[in-house]
Amino acid sequence: MMPTVLENMPIHGGQVRQVMEWFPHAPKPFIDLSTGISPYEYPLSPLDVAVLTKLPEAVDEEALLGAAATAYGVPNEGMIVAGPGTQLLIALLPLVLKARKVVIFGPTYSGHEQAWRNAGVDVSIVTDIQAFRAAAERAETVCVVCNPNNPDGRRLPVETLLELSDRCAASGGWLVVDEAYADFDHESAASSFPRAGLLVLRSFGKTYGLPGVRLGFLIASDGTADRLRSMMGDWAVSALALSAGRQALSDQEWLNSTKGRLEQDAKRLVNLLKGSGLAVKGNTLLFCLMSLDEAASLWMFLCECGIVTRAFPERPTELRFGLPRDSAGWDRLERALHDWSEIAK
Repeated sequence: MMPTVLENMPIHGGQVRQVMEWFPHAPKPFIDLSTGISPYEYPLSPLDVAVLTKLPEAVDEEALLGAAATAYGVPNEGMIVAGPGTQLLIALLPLVLKARKVVIFGPTYSGHEQAWRNAGVDVSIVTDIQAFRAAAERAETVCVVCNPNNPDGRRLPVETLLELSDRCAASGGWLVVDEAYADFDHESAASSFPRAGLLVLRSFGKTYGLPGVRLGFLIASDGTADRLRSMMGDWAVSALALSAGRQALSDQEWLNSTKGRLEQDAKRLVNLLKGSGLAVKGNTLLFCLMSLDEAASLWMFLCECGIVTRAFPERPTELRFGLPRDSAGWDRLERALHDWSEIAK
């Protein structure tokens, strides 16, 4: 059964009920560790339902973009486009950037490759920085990097990113930096705008534990933001997302406090995995990637314990673990990994 399950894995994490159909006898509630979403959701103020009875006002979107500009260190809110999640913004990039070729610094989040291939653009994956630098000098080439990277937490210094964007701009291309996990990092390319040849994506739901809000941002200059905004049209972001984003992005105190909690949780997860004999390849504050020859068997064992992690059929020796939400989740994960380590002896 295991090969069949892995062959039919959802292309994204979070589809727990779909995965667990293969494990009907697993204990409930299921524990979803398959995403890199914060277990600490932002405490939104109650939304007046009357807001949903009318179309969003332009001033509401302006307030959201102002909060985003402050949070991300962008000098002009006109450089920021808000959309219903970064997934849609990624899918629209091939319509905004006319590219002969796309080079992605991998292995990384598959949504970028999928978006460009769906648009009929030639895509290649490189895994070393020298090859990525060389790609940045090719005419009309889009270079894509996730920073911090998903799923291994790899990071490039901002100075390197800016050097790459300058190379891209000089050759008539672009560097797309996906900073979905950058909110808890000290460095970001977003604060370097305006800058030719650079686009930055920022996610909302992962950091604030509210993925169902569906909100994301693209930051760009040289008219790129205006083209994308025009393409999406009016009312691209719901009233709920406008309100949630403005509240959360304006609350730096909550972000700092949550970062402290996540630092403790991330350290606990790394120690737990290492203590169970698993090799940690990399991590951010929201997930940890481990490597094991028997990773597929461990994934199945955890599913049978009611715990869903992120498997990668194309990289069968890796599993990514998110953070449990509560003490019950931590306890079940610790018991399952203890039992696995006993079996593996």
